Amino acid sequence: MRSKSDKKKSLVPRLRFPEFREAGAWEVKRLGELASRITGRVGSKKLIPISISSGVGFVSQAEKFGRDISGKQYEKYIALERGQFSYNKGNSKTFPQGSIYQLQEFEDAAVPNAFYSFEFKKKYVPEFYNGYFEKNFHGHQLARFITSGARSDGLLNISAADFFSIVLPTPTNRDEQQKIAHCLSSLDEVIGLQAKKVQALKQHKKGLMQQLFPAEGETTPRLRFPEFREAGAWEVKELIKLAGRGTERNQKGKIKRVLTNS
Repeated sequence: MRSKSDKKKSLVPRLRFPEFREAGAWEVKRLGELASRITGRVGSKKLIPISISSGVGFVSQAEKFGRDISGKQYEKYIALERGQFSYNKGNSKTFPQGSIYQLQEFEDAAVPNAFYSFEFKKKYVPEFYNGYFEKNFHGHQLARFITSGARSDGLLNISAADFFSIVLPTPTNRDEQQKIAHCLSSLDEVIGLQAKKVQALKQHKKGLMQQLFPAEGETTPRLRFPEFREAGAWEVKELIKLAGRGTERNQKGKIKRVLTNS
């Protein structure tokens, strides 16, 4: 029986789909082996200038900054297509060493050439690697390359060579990559649907509150439960008569008792 340290060295995940349990250990692959860097410039193409917002993904510069900030640098921007990736060297609370996102919001767009853009080779499933990027697997590795703070432009001092040297354990079987990617994307869809439901419920609650409480200048709500429809108008009370007036503290600052109006 293998020890935990042996399992870690052989890169066998703790949870695996039944059909891949005998597929062997995953391989240690550098990003530079898995993907190719994208350096093709926008030039005269008319594309939407975009940026990366940490925790969100790709957004248009007009949405993020209130205007297009590409200016004269636009022609030097990189032309990115749906499914390709970019690494933003700007740090944030969520991603202190920078964030990586896959372009899904636009068919094609223009990203700053300060970003490192890339696409995975055909034998690899791009969506599989989103799991690594979402949990900042890259950031823990890039931390060792950061020798100082951000540059004057707010970007971290990480070279392209260092960035593409990060390792991403990879299943040797492409079908296993696809299975994992499909599983995670299915969960993302469920999360998205639940988020929409929550938002709809919040709007419903807001609408109910507007009717369950009297409008300004009125003393009777528009919507009332049947058993209270004949209960008459609501009373107007000063807050001081409904809530506590404060607390009494001892010399050490601890609360001795709460003073309230009955």
